[in-house]
Amino acid sequence: MTQPATSARSLTQVSRRPAARDVLELLKPITWFPPIWAFMCGVVSSGQPVSGHWFAVILGGMLAGPLVCGNSQAINDWFDRHVDAINEPNRPIPSGRIPGRWGLWIACAGSLLSFAVGAALGTWVMVATMIGLASAWAYSAPPFRLKASGWWGPALVGLTYEGLSWFTGAAVMTSSLPSTPVLIVLVLYSLGAHGIMTLNDFKAVEGDTQTGVRSLPVVLGVRGAALLACGVMALAQVIVAAYLLREGLMLSALIVAGVLAAQFALMPRLLRDPARHTPWYSATGVSLYVLGMLAAAGGLGGHW
Repeated sequence: MTQPATSARSLTQVSRRPAARDVLELLKPITWFPPIWAFMCGVVSSGQPVSGHWFAVILGGMLAGPLVCGNSQAINDWFDRHVDAINEPNRPIPSGRIPGRWGLWIACAGSLLSFAVGAALGTWVMVATMIGLASAWAYSAPPFRLKASGWWGPALVGLTYEGLSWFTGAAVMTSSLPSTPVLIVLVLYSLGAHGIMTLNDFKAVEGDTQTGVRSLPVVLGVRGAALLACGVMALAQVIVAAYLLREGLMLSALIVAGVLAAQFALMPRLLRDPARHTPWYSATGVSLYVLGMLAAAGGLGGHW
């Protein structure tokens, strides 16, 4: 008699709809800021006035943040539900607040909606959206599951969060392929973002170890991964500053060099205890990194 009652309760739980607040938590709004910021860097770097493009800018910001980025979080949480049961058991899917296959359905619906919005914003935005969506599925889903690699996973996320979002912002404003200098700088910042994504892996070391995810903190150890992350971020900014200087964008180059110098001043504290100080460095050093992105974008767009 007990088993049928339990099965009935399980069926009811699977068939119910998740609450809106739990869906919002699944989409992780806190993660939307980096791609929206990169999108705005793209807008700035285009050199075009925002007036007359407000609708496209707002829709493009929604595409970069709540749609593509939010959808990537749903995809990741669905395929990571067993890992999250170890690392974050209170997340919406492992906790049962998003029951059954609702997580997968949300991810599929989000992909279709994102593609539709990208297509409405023009050919180049549609292409960027398709690459972003393909990357989101390849990052989390078998057979690729690139997040299992500490090298390919962070590189892919850096490319989509920073590079594709920046590309989208520039393409929304010009309806064309961004200029070569813009492409060079966005690629460099995307490569540097590999370090940011490596720092994000520190919070999941235990679960990654148990489930065979070979993140860099697992493979290199926390300190080794922190050293590499700092080095990658710094090298990208050095090259950006040198390139801006070569292009005659003196003020932008000086700002990028200045925020990098400030990051160097902060890195020793991070490296003393990476596991403890990573949240602090994400709020300080990473913030300086993205401020440099905006400074570079302003120079490329002819704003100073």
